[in-house]
Amino acid sequence: MLSHTQQLLDIITRLRHPETGCAWDVKQDFASLIPYVIEEAYEVVDAIERGDYDDLRSELGDLLLQVVFHARIAEESGLFNFEQVAEDICAKLIRRHPHVFAEAVFKNDEERHLAWEQAKADERQKKNTANDKLSVLSGVASSLPALMECEKILDRAAQHGFDWPDVAPVFDKVHEELDEIREAIVLGDQAHIQEEVGDLLLVAVNLARHLNVKPEVALKQSTKKFSKRFNYIEQQVEASGRTLLDCQLTELDGFWNAAKQFYKAQKEDSLS
Repeated sequence: MLSHTQQLLDIITRLRHPETGCAWDVKQDFASLIPYVIEEAYEVVDAIERGDYDDLRSELGDLLLQVVFHARIAEESGLFNFEQVAEDICAKLIRRHPHVFAEAVFKNDEERHLAWEQAKADERQKKNTANDKLSVLSGVASSLPALMECEKILDRAAQHGFDWPDVAPVFDKVHEELDEIREAIVLGDQAHIQEEVGDLLLVAVNLARHLNVKPEVALKQSTKKFSKRFNYIEQQVEASGRTLLDCQLTELDGFWNAAKQFYKAQKEDSLS
């Protein structure tokens, strides 16, 4: 009996057959599949956050499909195949864990992290076929979500000494950027306002770093919290037979505060 891994590879090969395969699958290429890779990755995250492990199994399969699909397209072009993809990640994991697969000893997590980053830097340099001097910021994918890209860039800079020693000056920088936004608003220059808001967001990411908070996760949680509270407002307004636009902002703000208290009480009840 075929392993399910081999069965999946065979299914994709059949779907990609130019004469007997599926027309949609046949016409796909690396670029056309980009939205699906991103979508499937986010659906994996969603299943994890919901604690739905049956769905997680299914979504991991969908994500694996994207890996196999790309590998098949590459194999058809003579670039590489799925086995080489697996070979590369195995070699990378062994190389980046010398404390597990070799004799390296790290005294703490900081030493382990520094060794990991050095291994990644060595890999980037090996990929640099032109042998140009690489920036320490090289290799951070510009296609990452903005918060994640910013965090990785700031982490790289910090690893090379460009960082505040503690959180206190980061708070000062937040206030400084807020003042610069106010000045830009007074000048009425929209491009300048956008630039200063961007600077504020960057400093907020730096603040998150210093507080050991993942900014992407934190914002996602806050957005969900906002949506939950706003849904509470909608329910209260609907119960009164009106629409949101029928209400004054002060009344909606009152519902918002009631939502905060409602969900706070729910949380306390669940913990008791």
